[in-house]
Formats: sequence, structure tokens, C-alpha cells
Amino acid sequence: MAEWEGQSKGNLLGYKIFIFLLKNLGIGVAYFVLRFVSFYYFLFSTKSSKSIYQYFRKRLSYSKAKSIISIYKSYLTLGRILIDRVAISTGLRHKFTYTHDGIEHIDELLKKNQGGILISGHVGNFEIAHYFLENRYSINKISMVTTRDEQQSILDYMDSIVIKSQLEFILVKDDMSHIFEIHSALDRGGLVVFTGDRYLPGTKTITGKLLGKEADFPLGPYQLASRLNMPVLFVYVMKETRKHYSLYARKAEFKARDAQGLLNEYTQSMEWIITKYPLQWFNFFDFWKDLKQ
Repeated sequence: MAEWEGQSKGNLLGYKIFIFLLKNLGIGVAYFVLRFVSFYYFLFSTKSSKSIYQYFRKRLSYSKAKSIISIYKSYLTLGRILIDRVAISTGLRHKFTYTHDGIEHIDELLKKNQGGILISGHVGNFEIAHYFLENRYSINKISMVTTRDEQQSILDYMDSIVIKSQLEFILVKDDMSHIFEIHSALDRGGLVVFTGDRYLPGTKTITGKLLGKEADFPLGPYQLASRLNMPVLFVYVMKETRKHYSLYARKAEFKARDAQGLLNEYTQSMEWIITKYPLQWFNFFDFWKDLKQ
């Protein structure tokens, strides 16, 4: 199945162990333990490993040896980003530094108070953006469209320990009522954040070319932005060094009611960020349907 299956790896005990290590022994120890966890996934997560191998081998044209090594590095990088996310959300924000490139575009949209759409992707660590942006903005003007893609026990546990944020979350619902919440946020002059590179089974898709081959993308963000003729930014938060992140914001140029044109802009932007940070692409499924050939 080319689309994402709707559940992230991991279990409640694993989360509790890493959080214990973070709080009592520090990020360095959690990173060290992660080396072994990543190797476990490298050996036994056959399905996701096959998919990410195709990404390195066919899309980035790595050699076979480099592609195999990059699978492990990719798991390791994802693990470090997940540890950072937990650390930042549970009170260790001060241990990280943060710079930005293009944040003036976000400033401009919020100043105009006319609403806007931010489109990110499953690259880097955009989920932590609001912990950095809260010092700069009234964060309740930014809403993130999300799905409950973790096990409920993990969500309940994380809700009990994270530092509460004023960021608004709009949960995708089967009855489509989230559409009204999105329009309401935009009408208030807020910014709504979407991920533009993963769709759920049964939802409408649009086709675009990424890294030289066509793939399916969720139609919703592109159709909504083009129909409303809303300003759009492509935004990413990428891990640079052990405890440093960079935020990138780029302005999209597209015509009204041209969802395909907006998608093409997005895929060009994604190619740029993926080329710059190849190990931070985290769509661990058969995105380009290479395994079906």
C-alpha cells in the first residue's frame, strides 16, 4: 500500500524509558541507547527499510553500500529528532538553540491579519516549531492540522508530562467537521499548518513529481489554498547539529484555483530541502510505489 498506514512505531514502555533517561541521565545517554534501538529497527523493520532503501538508491542515486548504511543513519536521525521533541516538550527547551531563514514571511502574514496557510512535510522536526515560535508570536494565531497517529496510551502519557502550549491543534475527523475549524481559524486571521506529503487511505489525492518520479499527495491543502487564494508558505524545521535547529520559510508563487501549480511549487521546495538534508526524509513507506514494480 503506497499510502501511509496511519500508525507510528513505538510503545508506551519505550517512551517511558527514554523519558526516564532524558530526565535523569541526560540527552547524551538517551542518544547512546538509541544507537542500539536504531540497529534493531535496521535489522527487523523489513518493510520500512525496503521503502527507504528505494529512496536512497533510486531517488538519490546512492550506491548500494551507501544506501544500506543510510538506512541505519536514517533510523538514527529520526530517533534523535524524536528524543529532541520529547526533551523540548518536557522542559529542556533551554538546552537547544534555534535560528531562522525567511521568518519575516511569517511576520508579514500575521501582521496583515488576513490568514494564511503553511505547508510542511515529514522532513526534519516541524512538530517542535511552536516551542520556539512562542517567544516571538501570539502562538494561538497558529493552528496545526493533525491526526491522532500514535497509540492512545502514548498520547495520554505525553499529554500528562509535556509543557502545555497555546498552539491550537485541529484534529482530522471522519465527519469532516475539521473543515469548519480550518475555515474559522483562517477567518480569524490565523495561520493553518498542513503536512503536504502524506495522505490517509480513502482521501482524495493529487499527483506530482518529486525527485524525478510521480507520487500521490493529499489534495486537501493544495485545493483549499488555491480555491481561497490564500498566501502560502512552505516551512521546515531541520536538525543541524546535536542541539541546534534551523527554521526555513519560503513563499509560494501560484495562480488562484491552480492546485496543481501549488503542488509543483511544493515539490520543488521539498526537493531543495531533501537534497540539503537527505537523512531527514521520514516517509517510511512505498511513497513512489517502487516496490510494486
